Order: sequence, then structure tokens, then C-alpha cells
Amino acid sequence: MRRHYPFILAVFLLLGISVCSHEAVAQEARGADVIPLHAIVVGNDTIPVITLAIVDVVEKMPRALRKERERWSRLRNAVYVTYPYARTAARLLKDVNSQLATMSKRERKAFLASKEKEMKAQFGDKLENLSIYQGKVLMKLINRETGQNCYEIIKELKGGFNARVWQTVAFFFGGNLKSEYDKQEDKDIEVIVQELELYQRYRAFN
Repeated sequence: MRRHYPFILAVFLLLGISVCSHEAVAQEARGADVIPLHAIVVGNDTIPVITLAIVDVVEKMPRALRKERERWSRLRNAVYVTYPYARTAARLLKDVNSQLATMSKRERKAFLASKEKEMKAQFGDKLENLSIYQGKVLMKLINRETGQNCYEIIKELKGGFNARVWQTVAFFFGGNLKSEYDKQEDKDIEVIVQELELYQRYRAFN
């Protein structure tokens, strides 16, 4: 069989040429069937040229990289959701502290009660819908914006007993009101905050 291989190859080549020639004649465009195409001339041949859309062919993402992308996306979403609340908390705390400085103990108690009621009406539903993970990120961001952790803020405004009660509740859900923001440890959060602030400045400018 092997010694007849050149002959068989030649027959297939001749048949291929013959078929191609017949198809070329049979498919010759006439009348309304004429479709203009770009072409290049190579020797005596005119070869049609079609530019295809550019596509990216990539290998399936490794499991480790996929996990890292999921972690980053989750953190980025949490920062985008909670950062506005942290900014608001810092602004409110500054305002509250400035007003409390001129109040008596009785006035202070009434003022804090009214302020708490106001904040619950404005933010209560939104904050209750945060996930535990988003709550942890929010506590770090509040510390970033105010310079105080949540435990210190509650203790200052509501007393040590209330602070300890809420700390117990936080521990029950895997949180810690005393958690603090560290630029090195929380560098990913910092990157996302910088991205968010840059985006907000861009929108304000435009």
C-alpha cells in the first residue's frame, strides 16, 4: 500500500482541483448575485479577503485567581455600599459633639434621643438590610472617617453599659465594635476608597 501512496495523493489532488473548478463555474455570480469583496492578487490568483472581528482567546481562569476575583468583587461592593454611611456618620458625629458641648445633662439626653429617632427614620431600613460582612466593613470605614471605633462612639454618646451590650451583640454575629482601620492591613479597602473618591470628584467636575 505504501508504494502506491504518491499515486493516491496525486489522484486526490487532481479530484480536488477538478471539484473546485466545477464549483467555481457553478457558483459564478450573475446579475443581482454579485457581491463586491476586497481581494488580493497573488501571482495569477485573485483571493477574496474578509476582515473578521477581533476576539480574545483566553485560557480558563485558574481556581485560585477566580477565588481572588470573587473576594475582591465582594469587598469592592461592600465598600461602595457602606462608604457613604461612614461619611455621613463622621459628619453627624462632628455636629452632635459640637452641640452637646453646650448642653446640660438633661438637655443632652433629650437631644440624643431625638437624634437617634431621626437617624432611625432616615437610615434604619437601609442599615438593617446590610449583610454581616458589609457591617464589618462599615465599622472599619467609620473608624477611618472619625478616628474612633464604634465601641468608643457608643460609650461616649450612650454610656459604657450600652457599649458593652452592643459589643456582646456584635460578637454574637462574628463582629467587633472595637475593630479599627489599618492602612496596611486594610490596603485593599483603601484602594477602593481612593477609587470611589476619584469617581465622585470626576462626577462632580462633569
